[in-house]
Amino acid sequence: MRDIVVSLLIVIGAAFVLISAIGLVRLPDFLSRLHAPTKAATLGVGGLLLASALYFGSLHELLVLIFLFLTAPISAQLMGRLKDRG
Repeated sequence: MRDIVVSLLIVIGAAFVLISAIGLVRLPDFLSRLHAPTKAATLGVGGLLLASALYFGSLHELLVLIFLFLTAPISAQLMGRLKDRG
């Protein structure tokens, strides 16, 4: 059962990362391109890290996941504000 959950998390995480990469390439302006990686890629990498934490039974991945969910939106907001000023 654990292998099925890990497999589903990997597939869902990879799908989110793929959607993020497509959005990064296809979206027209800077702020739209900034939105794709901060939302979809964060969820995708979060799913992959959660799958890794379940498979290996390690807490290191959960710490990275918390750090990612805290820093990605903040850095995107700061980049968006810098772009609006320029």
